[in-house]
Amino acid sequence: MPVARADLAVAELNGRLFAVGGYYQVNAVATVDAYDPVNNRWSARAPLPTARLGLGVGVLNGVLYAVGGFIPSVGDVNTVEAYDPVSDTWTTKTPMHIPRAYFGVAVVNGMLFVVGGNMAQSSGATAAVEAYDPVTDTWTVKASMPTARGMLGVGVVNGILYAVGGSSQKGIVEAYDPATDSWTTKASMRSIRSGLGVSVVNGLLYAIGGVPTPGATENFLNLVEVYDPAANTWTFRAPMPTARTELAVGVVNDKLYAIGGLGPLSSTSYGFVAKNEAYRP
Repeated sequence: MPVARADLAVAELNGRLFAVGGYYQVNAVATVDAYDPVNNRWSARAPLPTARLGLGVGVLNGVLYAVGGFIPSVGDVNTVEAYDPVSDTWTTKTPMHIPRAYFGVAVVNGMLFVVGGNMAQSSGATAAVEAYDPVTDTWTVKASMPTARGMLGVGVVNGILYAVGGSSQKGIVEAYDPATDSWTTKASMRSIRSGLGVSVVNGLLYAIGGVPTPGATENFLNLVEVYDPAANTWTFRAPMPTARTELAVGVVNDKLYAIGGLGPLSSTSYGFVAKNEAYRP
């Protein structure tokens, strides 16, 4: 990735991975880079109107939505901005109900779900869930998670949203069914971690990297665990080459990419990672 950063967000759009926002050292960045896996090449796109870290992104009907996040010296925001890849432009949309950062974002049945997160103003995590309808440009409050947490990862398999790990300091996994607006508890991860990346390949949910304790600046993990929803079981897979937390993950053509994050401190990068490592299941 051209710009080393952590607490960014990544989503697949038109066969490319878009890396959006994040921070380097103490500053939030508005940088947006698109990765073309066919040519193994990055290209700059129009920057975010609002630079922020700990945001989330999702794609609906060919448009990328960047939601929420944290701005140093400002706090948590409920900002929503939409990116049109055809015109390479951003527009402002209706904000979320709750300003927050470090939440999970997933798209289910044409709706964008924001799950949990941290709320710096209240010095705690939230279990709140809300969903965005791009047709009406409106947000709706949904059933809260059983466990309040931030720094979690989310993924969707067969229309069910899975919330994995996070600042609860457990490997807890809870599943949300949008048809019934209800949550159930699933088998926990075999490792306890937050600041991980989560994505789905071929109906299996991958949990990647993180740290054992929220906000830790050491003991970075390269662990990769895979959840099979049909069996409700977790298994370990080949670890990432680079141990890190606060990374972002995305999938293109059934290949998983782990991008950016924070790793061991160095004199050149201050621990911020620009690496893009790919895994083929």
